[in-house]
Amino acid sequence: MNEWPLVSVVCLCHNQGAYVEEAIASVTNQRYPSVELIVVDDGSADNSKTIITKLSAKYAFHFINIQKSIGNCAAFNQGFKKSKGDYIIDLAADDILMANRISKGMDSFKAGDYGVTFCNVLNIDKAGNELGLHFEANKLQSVPQGDVYLNLIQKYFISPPSMMIKREVLEELNGYDETLSYEDFDFWIRSSRNWQYAYTDDVLVKKRKLPDSLSTRQFAFRSKHQLSTLRVCEKIKVLNRSRSEDVALRKRCFYEIRQCIRQANFQLIPAFLRLI
Repeated sequence: MNEWPLVSVVCLCHNQGAYVEEAIASVTNQRYPSVELIVVDDGSADNSKTIITKLSAKYAFHFINIQKSIGNCAAFNQGFKKSKGDYIIDLAADDILMANRISKGMDSFKAGDYGVTFCNVLNIDKAGNELGLHFEANKLQSVPQGDVYLNLIQKYFISPPSMMIKREVLEELNGYDETLSYEDFDFWIRSSRNWQYAYTDDVLVKKRKLPDSLSTRQFAFRSKHQLSTLRVCEKIKVLNRSRSEDVALRKRCFYEIRQCIRQANFQLIPAFLRLI
């Protein structure tokens, strides 16, 4: 490994003008010396593009200006294709990296043959007030590591902005699946099938919890994201290699059926039943 491998941060912005400057500053303030920043604006209708354009004159970063929104997965893929880094961070424009986020992540990669590393996260609100940690402090032994495929079928336990990803992982997967409305569950499943995960028990990212965020809309009434979840479960059916994984998928499908009932996505229930 080179002493300072290049790390590419792909910062995705969609109507996040109130926060994008802080997100960009958190990348430019990294203590790690070899960082590439790519900012992708996915058809924002607020003042995001104006702010990013102004900042691009101040900082040296690539700006991909998408005129009409193409969705989170496709927008990230455009940034990834532009990137040159050996390691990748997918940063939402309303989240914040701690100054030692990249250096600590690189320490984790050096400790073993990992495809993805993730860390603890401090959740904050719109104004930046602290809401609490994603993992309770000093819970290292309870956080799954290594082969986490089965764990990820069973439960969402990783905070998406906490990840650093080895480039080969995203290349093997051909980036995010652009047919889906959200990326994290699909990425976790497909990547963890062949790659090891490592957890860093440090708070290295601040994640902003907003009422209109993608993660919040995922559980909204008649959420369109439920169809993407079904597609991921169909992939799990193909990827599974053991009875325990099949049992975990059945439990996941029963859980998703309950979500379909709560969200009034009744038309998806027969497909989940077929997987069971």
